[in-house]
Amino acid sequence: MYIALYVAIGIIAVAILAVFIKFFGLWFRALLSGAPVGIAKIIGMWLRKVNPGVIVDARIMLVKAGLPIETDFLETHYLAKGDVIKVSMALVAANKANIPLPFQRAAAIDLAGRDVLEAVKTSVNPKVIDCPDVSSTGRQSIDAVAKDGIQLKVKVRITVRANIERLVGGATEETIIARVGEGIVTTIGSAKDYKAVLENPDKISKLVLDKGLDAGTAFEILSIDIADIDVGENVGAKLQADQAEADKRRFQAEAEKRRALAKAREQEMLALVQENRAKVVLAEAEIPKAISEAFRKGNLGIMDYYNLRNIQADTRMRESISTEGKSQEPQPQ
Repeated sequence: MYIALYVAIGIIAVAILAVFIKFFGLWFRALLSGAPVGIAKIIGMWLRKVNPGVIVDARIMLVKAGLPIETDFLETHYLAKGDVIKVSMALVAANKANIPLPFQRAAAIDLAGRDVLEAVKTSVNPKVIDCPDVSSTGRQSIDAVAKDGIQLKVKVRITVRANIERLVGGATEETIIARVGEGIVTTIGSAKDYKAVLENPDKISKLVLDKGLDAGTAFEILSIDIADIDVGENVGAKLQADQAEADKRRFQAEAEKRRALAKAREQEMLALVQENRAKVVLAEAEIPKAISEAFRKGNLGIMDYYNLRNIQADTRMRESISTEGKSQEPQPQ
């Protein structure tokens, strides 16, 4: 039993010694750097599945920069899947640039998915954004049409600075680009003609900048500069030509409709003529019946009948003569 007890004590002592040797380097490095971290805390980090090397390195960095952040805050951020080293570098950079950035805000920015170090750099060194963004939209310019119908193609460069206070919950660069593009289209669209825009291109920048397009975003717009402006096609004339072509097709359709109606009316009149002719034939067929009836009743004598026949023969002769005269007339060449 004594042997077993000694063996157990020996194993425990060896384990403790191994753990001490494993983390002694970290503890000693922190101690020499003036940012001491207790060996018990280091072992506790290891047991809590926190990388002690990351926490100790971040602690040393912050203490050397005059920012004695407790290891508990660093551990909490690490357990929340945050980037402790990047947050520490951002705090150091903000401190050197005299930018107020507490640890809690930096941690919140990092956990929100934003690059807090890049944000601090952008606050110190403003960033230039191209509008439109060719990489995301594929468009080479912002196209707008003045009141005279002439299209203008504009390229803009926006100089922005990150606003640390609005970085959490603030809109991204895409919102800035979209708002500036909308402002440019509105400004050019309200211009009297394209010449006025070409004469004073800085007027676009001033009008767009005065609209406060950075409200609710994570950036502060410092300037909007016109990089390039070109004259495009005459959109107004093209639209007028398209409208004239559409009107022509509409009028042609209406004329075709009227022609079809006239053709249908003509056919109706021809049918009506044939109908009336049939009625005449029917009426003429009643004449012999009427003559026969007159003979039977004694209202028509034989001499009257012969006189009627002579008149009919004379009429047919006259019609035959008139028809022959017309057929012998020379035809026009």
